Amino acid sequence: MVNYKDLGLVNTREMFAKAIKGGYAIPAFNFNNMEQLQAIIKAAADEKSPVILQVSKGARNYANPTLLRYMAQGAVAYAKELGWEHPQIVLHLDHGDSFELCKDCIDNGFSSVMIDGSHLPYEENVALTKKVVDYAHQYDVTVEGELGVLAGVEDEVSAEHHTYTDPEEVIDFATRTGCDSLAISIGTSHGAYKFTPEQCTRDPKTGKLVPPPLAFDVLDAVMKKLPGFPIVLHGSSSVPQEYVDEINEYGGKLPDAIGIPEEWLRKAAESAVCKINIDSDSRLAMTATVRKIFATKPGEFDPRKYLGPARDEMEKLYKHKIVNVLGSDGKAQ
Repeated sequence: MVNYKDLGLVNTREMFAKAIKGGYAIPAFNFNNMEQLQAIIKAAADEKSPVILQVSKGARNYANPTLLRYMAQGAVAYAKELGWEHPQIVLHLDHGDSFELCKDCIDNGFSSVMIDGSHLPYEENVALTKKVVDYAHQYDVTVEGELGVLAGVEDEVSAEHHTYTDPEEVIDFATRTGCDSLAISIGTSHGAYKFTPEQCTRDPKTGKLVPPPLAFDVLDAVMKKLPGFPIVLHGSSSVPQEYVDEINEYGGKLPDAIGIPEEWLRKAAESAVCKINIDSDSRLAMTATVRKIFATKPGEFDPRKYLGPARDEMEKLYKHKIVNVLGSDGKAQ
């Protein structure tokens, strides 16, 4: 058993309470490799922002669970080297799909886990979430549950259609499971193709797709049912058009990729939404940079010469999200 506190990590309880009171959201950035981790920690340390390092089941297998534990411990040490005296860093399992996976993560130093039973019948979702909560809370690990289904594809998680969260279920779910935060569905979705062209309209001036509006009425209803309870938004990448254009210019193929407008996320961050998940945007930043270097410098074969610039571009992206979208800068001095 490796306790997250021995790695220098924190759980989400206190940071969520502060975020709700302060009207901002905590960035939850997914990572798969060292360069992403370096960029996340550098951005969070420079901006003094609490941060959640998110790892999906697939990313954990990719990195190796043992290496991942030491990477998290190293991230805390790196943050201190950068002058962040008291880093507020969470290691979180994103979309855990079984009790066994959540338990293994808790036993190996994760400070927060998500159990996603949203695809199950309601009572089964309640039972599974409660089982994870009962185990996690023994070790002061926080648990995120989910009600409602997000469309799109992200690692092992996929659904063709979204199902909005039913506000009438949230009190019962939160009370019976004891979860610490709740992911809800209001129209965001996973991946770089969050909406089909048929779901969107086109801006007559630019020809670009405009996504359908989020169901803020559902969010408002949930907040009325659970005042002050931490709410989480998944599938919240904005899919920056400049990265999509750059990828397509240098040999990629991402037609009609579209995300969530940042002004919508800012609105959510000012409410009870205290955790916003961002994954695809950093993938796009990395891929765009690497593609451009491969195309413009075809003789380059040193990975540092293309992964280094990609890391720098991701750091710039993360800082933008922290400062201009989520408002979490300066909240973790």
